[in-house]
Amino acid sequence: MNPLRLRSRWKPRSTATPATKSFNLLRLKPRSTAAPTPTTKSLNLLRLKPRSTAALVVASLVGVLAFGWPLLWQTDQAGESAIGHTTDAPWLFVLLLPLLVAVVLAELSESGIDAKVISLLGMLAAVGAALRALGPGTAGLEPGFFLLVLAGRAFGAGFGFVLGAVSLLGGAMISGGVGPWMPFQMFACAWVGCLAGLLPRVSGRLELLMLAAYSLVAGVLYGVVMNLWFWPYATFGSDFSFVPGDALADNLHRYFLFVIATSLGWDIPRGVLCAVLVLALGRPVLTAFRRTARKAAFDVPVVFESRRDDA
Repeated sequence: MNPLRLRSRWKPRSTATPATKSFNLLRLKPRSTAAPTPTTKSLNLLRLKPRSTAALVVASLVGVLAFGWPLLWQTDQAGESAIGHTTDAPWLFVLLLPLLVAVVLAELSESGIDAKVISLLGMLAAVGAALRALGPGTAGLEPGFFLLVLAGRAFGAGFGFVLGAVSLLGGAMISGGVGPWMPFQMFACAWVGCLAGLLPRVSGRLELLMLAAYSLVAGVLYGVVMNLWFWPYATFGSDFSFVPGDALADNLHRYFLFVIATSLGWDIPRGVLCAVLVLALGRPVLTAFRRTARKAAFDVPVVFESRRDDA
């Protein structure tokens, strides 16, 4: 055979793309060149939309009334039944749980949260409950408070409110701290997480210093507020006890004397421990929270597209 004839018959394979249908089941999009989201931005996983805001305000008003109504209205309750809140504590607990559920359901109805946020809330509530079981208020040392502050800062006020109440409930179940004081503790912890999410936006070292200062103040105020659950019904002497029917200013003066004489020894260590933990662990924990939120794309809506065939 003539090799020249074979060479002339050979034709190079065409590199053109055949006109066949390609099924792009997985579309690869180019990486976005937009600037990354700043790490100091808080992601409001439970956004305070109209319905959730209304539920949160109603829950807070119920808590304020539960703590402060004996200072404003006279009551016939006295003795052990009054201190044990045998008449109002069960009803307060019954009211609190539906209000917490209302905050979450309001966001579900407004498409503000999804299953990923619920799972994150449950995980952090379990961690908070375990931390509370490790340090159940001995000498005021409660390490779980720093988690509420950082989670509320990273994920928003609504998330912090629900996390504070649920983690306290879980911790009480684990440590056996269930009692008439538990609904009041749930409200107080919820406010700690909620207010952390309402702090102004700053970055860097200033953010840690602000969170540490807030942790110190919140740790002390938690104890100051919690004393109201029993103080109006107990007797501590004429200079420290509640006097029914007396002026509000005089009763508040006696109350603050009682706090200084008895409670600050527990409240200050709680605030100091929380502030130290925020300074020591705040930066890596906040970074982990924000990285988790970005990778899980909590604030990106899920859109389902129909499959298309490209010719």
